[in-house]
Amino acid sequence: MNLTEELAPLAGPGMHLPAATLDPSLIRAVMINEVVPEHPEDDFYGANDPPFYLTTALPLFQRAGLPAQSIRDVTDAGVYITNAVKTPKKDTNVPAEDIALSLPLLEHELDLFPRLKAVMLMGDVARKAFNLIWKKKTGRNALPAVSTYKLRKTPLYAENIRIFPSYIMTGRNILIEKSKADMAAEDIRTMLEIIHS
Repeated sequence: MNLTEELAPLAGPGMHLPAATLDPSLIRAVMINEVVPEHPEDDFYGANDPPFYLTTALPLFQRAGLPAQSIRDVTDAGVYITNAVKTPKKDTNVPAEDIALSLPLLEHELDLFPRLKAVMLMGDVARKAFNLIWKKKTGRNALPAVSTYKLRKTPLYAENIRIFPSYIMTGRNILIEKSKADMAAEDIRTMLEIIHS
């Protein structure tokens, strides 16, 4: 399946779509990052060598025990990475309306993968987006309004899918905040164990 073609009918002006082609039946986990980069070629599936987002994401997988050297290694391991917000940031914060505009695409992306065992929410924007989707389906949030560090070790589920609240995996901050990088790598390790069990 070509994700760009699949999502294009739902996309609004200025939205960046993942340039990924994969078999949905092989995906066991979706990792939701916060927001697309300014330039599409820097996204996880972008044309840059390497795309900027992978310069921080791949080391997290490597520290988690998956010797990934490319996004293909990640998808071959059963993990699809996407962004909650499909338009680049205009400021340091992501407005609620930007999350809402991208929500139909994210919801459709999640529905594409029939064999999901886990969803990782990499940062607060991803948490908000997933809670909005879940509240629309069930009338309640999937995650309580509790700090990520307090929730990380608690097994949380949306139906039969394990939900992992974690930390943002892209940008220069992850290189500075070593403790968050350590925790994100630990969460990825746990997620990989679950989807491969």
